[in-house]
Formats: sequence, C-alpha cells, structure tokens
Amino acid sequence: MRRVLGTGLLGLLLAGATAPGAVAASPTAQSSPSTSASTSASASASGPAAPVTSAGTSFLTATALAAGRDADVAAATGDYLYWEFAASAGQTDTVRVDVTLPGSADRHGPQSWTVELFDGLRRRQACTAGPQSGTAAQGTGTLSLSCTLRQVRSWAEPWSEDPLPGTYYARLSVSDVPQTDLGLAARVRLHVAATGGADDAQPEGGDLKAPLVPPVNAGATAPPGATALPSASTPPSPTAAPSPGGASVAAPVKAAEHWYSGLFSGWNSRWGWTLAGAALAGLAGIGGYTLTRHPRGHRGRRVVREEVRRYEEVS
Repeated sequence: MRRVLGTGLLGLLLAGATAPGAVAASPTAQSSPSTSASTSASASASGPAAPVTSAGTSFLTATALAAGRDADVAAATGDYLYWEFAASAGQTDTVRVDVTLPGSADRHGPQSWTVELFDGLRRRQACTAGPQSGTAAQGTGTLSLSCTLRQVRSWAEPWSEDPLPGTYYARLSVSDVPQTDLGLAARVRLHVAATGGADDAQPEGGDLKAPLVPPVNAGATAPPGATALPSASTPPSPTAAPSPGGASVAAPVKAAEHWYSGLFSGWNSRWGWTLAGAALAGLAGIGGYTLTRHPRGHRGRRVVREEVRRYEEVS
C-alpha cells in the first residue's frame, strides 16, 4: 500500500514539473510556419489597393496618389482635375489617362482633352513621349492620353527648368468642347508608372538640398526653427523685435523725413493739391490768352484809327 501511494505521489510531481514546459511551448506553436503562411495568404488575398475615387480642382486641393495606386473618378466635362505624386532622382514617370466620354447621343460635336505635368514650383514640364492632347469625334466613346516626363535629375542649375525630386502635379482639362456639352458626365482613369532609380540619376556630382515640395499650410507663420529666421542660440540684434513665435526678426526701418514729407501726407492732402493744381491751371490759361490775343487787339485798333483818319482827310 505504501509502495502504491509513493508511486502516485511521484507521478503527480512529475506531471507538475512538465506542465510549465508544455504551457511555455504553446506560444512557439502559435508562431509556427503554418500560422505565418496563413497570414501571408490573407495578405495576398487582399490584392492591390483600391483606386482613388476623387480628384482636386486646383493645385492646393490636388489628390495625392501613392505608389502603385490608380485614380478612377467620375467627372463632369469642362472641370479641371488635379492629382499629385512624388518622384525621386533617376525616375522617368509616365502618366496615362483613359477618358470615357459621354454618349454620342448627348454630345454636339468633337471634344479635345489635354493632360499636363507641373513640378513642385508649378512650372509646366515638357512631355518627351505620348499623345499629350487628343480630339475625339462625336461618335468616339473613349480617348487615351499619356505624357512621359523627362528623367528627374538630382540637381540642376538655377536658370534651368529641369525636373527635380519632389512633388509633381498632373492636370487633366478640356481644351475645346461645344458650349452645350459642358457638364456632361465622363469617367476618367489615371495611372502613374515610374521606371529607373537612384542609380540612373544624372548628372553626377551634385545633390539637391531638399525636394521641391510645396508648403502644406500656405500663408502660415514660419516655425521658430525655420532657416528664414535666426536660430535661438544667436543673440538678437539691437534692431530686432520679438515675433509671436518666440524668434527674433529684423525691425522695420523707419523712413527718412524731410521738410517736404508733410506736404504729401494727411487726409486732406489730396484736396489741397487738387485746388493748387486748378489755380495754377487757371493762371496758365490767363497768361496764354494775354500773350496770344492782346497784340492782335492792338493792331486792330490801330487799323481802325488809320481808317478813320483817312476818311476825315477825304471828307
């Protein structure tokens, strides 16, 4: 009996010792290859990202397109459509646009569409390939356009308009359409493709300090750490005034004053100069009349006196 009880207690102790090992092994089993395979399968089943279904109406409201995403937008004929995408040095980007035009029964003539590319400074960039503009007859249902940008350079001279790394805008617009066709529903699908990389960047030997990206908050006050303002470690100059952001900016220079400065200021200076000008104009008119009409009047009176004297002599 004692032997049986001792054997049972020994079995319980062995079971308690092996249980933590089994529990500790369970997380390892959860991170097994089968679990990772199921995760990758679910990720691949999701497929590519859905296309963007919106477009901006100006440079400030342009819709951003990430790499590998398209735009599929329902638009109205005559609207300006804007998208923005990023390009790095060495890339050659191509924008392709497929426009599904309104039905031929609703149209009253041919339509001309144009796709244009602008850089971060909103300079229009030239297209090296592709039909940038196209005209569709009244019976044509679709129109395809494309524009291939020049290779994005790592740096360029200030006077050149070479494409540099940063944000680029694609604008689709109608260049010629009958007035009665404005507002008709159309469908636009845009795709941005990029080839090349940093290894193909030309020319060599230069580097752009920062990409040409437009400001997000146009018109906002520059932060204290901006390069346009002096750093906090630099002591402010005597002519500097504190700004609301805490940084120091140069105080405005006071204009020099002269003896005639007060003549051109004041709420009634305009009336004073108007009256003075009118008086001078009147005096000039009187003087001109005196110089031009009086000699002629004297000669007339002299002629009259001579005629009277001759008449008296004859009589």
